[in-house]
Amino acid sequence: MPTFDTKLDPNLESVGNAVDTASKEIGTRFDFKGTSAAVEFNKKDKQVTVFGDSDFQIDQVRDVLYNKLTKQKVDIRFMDVGKMEKIGGDKLKQVITVKAGIDGDLAKKIVKLIKDSKMKVTASIQGDVVRVQGNKRDDLQAAMALMRKDLDDVPLSFDNFRD
Repeated sequence: MPTFDTKLDPNLESVGNAVDTASKEIGTRFDFKGTSAAVEFNKKDKQVTVFGDSDFQIDQVRDVLYNKLTKQKVDIRFMDVGKMEKIGGDKLKQVITVKAGIDGDLAKKIVKLIKDSKMKVTASIQGDVVRVQGNKRDDLQAAMALMRKDLDDVPLSFDNFRD
């Protein structure tokens, strides 16, 4: 029976490279000289932390980061931006979480979408992956197209396609 897996799978190496190049650019830019503008990546927690003196400056640092992520071919839809926090004095930080793996709400949304479409495929949640099964390859490809069209706010990847 043909199957495929649907998942969120960012390239964390590319995210790390983008953070490194963004950090270098922030260190050399004139408008960031003498400020606390910085960006750090915690690979274990899958979090990018942006530091700055004001919310405008954090927006500027985030723009530099997004530019570098795009050049590394990392979809910025993987980035889940948190709220700004004061960390002392006039300094601010913002934590951006890198989405990896499908959480329960999104998995239920995918299964409901496939069931409501009346296609001849079935979807089942297996940890942080949703497995889709069908009798024909064409049905699976139609399910992929449906997910790409209706769930355009998340960068889904389709792996482990088997006949």
